[in-house]
Amino acid sequence: MSREHRCALLAEAEREELIALADDCLADGTRIRVLVAPEVGCVTAQIREPVLAQRFLLGDVLACRAEVELAGHRGWAMRLGDDRAAVLAAAVLDAEVQSGRPRAAEIDQLCERVAVRREQREVQEWAELAPTVVEFEELT
Repeated sequence: MSREHRCALLAEAEREELIALADDCLADGTRIRVLVAPEVGCVTAQIREPVLAQRFLLGDVLACRAEVELAGHRGWAMRLGDDRAAVLAAAVLDAEVQSGRPRAAEIDQLCERVAVRREQREVQEWAELAPTVVEFEELT
C-alpha cells in the first residue's frame, strides 16, 4: 500500500482505533519527537465535476495536521475536523510503518478494515439512490 493511500485511510479511521494502536506502538518506550504539534486550520476543498471532469473549489473545511519522528522516521497525518489526539495518533502510525517497526502489519490491517467500511458505505449509498434513477427510452 502506498503511503498516500495509507494516510488517506488513516484519516478516515475511527478515533478510538487510531489512539489504541498508536499507544501499542509507543508501549515499548521508543522515543517520539513531535515535529509539528497538532494544529487546526482551514484547507480548501476541491472537487471534480463528474460530467466534464472540471475541477472547482467547493469551500473551506476545518482540518488538523501533525508531524512526528519515531525511531528516526517521520510520520505525517491530516484529518478533517479538530481532533488533535486522533491526528497525532495517525502521524505516529505513519511513522511506525515508515520505520518498518513490528506494528506495521497491524496498521495495514487497520487500513484494510477502513477501506472495507468505506466500500460498504458507498454500496449502501448507491443502493439508496438506485430507486431515484431515471432511465430514458431510446427513440428510434
